[in-house]
Amino acid sequence: MTSEANILDPLQIAETWHRQGRTVALATVIETWGSAPRPVGSHLVIDGEGNFQGSVSGGCVEGAVIAEAADVIQSGAPKILEFGVADETAWRVGLSCGGRIRVYLERVDG
Repeated sequence: MTSEANILDPLQIAETWHRQGRTVALATVIETWGSAPRPVGSHLVIDGEGNFQGSVSGGCVEGAVIAEAADVIQSGAPKILEFGVADETAWRVGLSCGGRIRVYLERVDG
């Protein structure tokens, strides 16, 4: 059996955490423009306690995505988040690389 520490795929981690009874959200990069630190299809998995694995921005916007994940986990309603160089939120969270990203955030249900 593979230990959680050895699982590198955030999708496998999401499945493992969900099976363990944790509440889980999955963030996926769905669109990028210009310079973006992570490609479309990149994932970040977050549990209800704020633990996370993976990356959607190389560290730039993870904090904001993790904060939004708490709402998604609680409500079950997915969200699309957008961060870009012209967006005040992007500067606040550190996405000053000149690009923009859109992230789809959803709760993982059985």
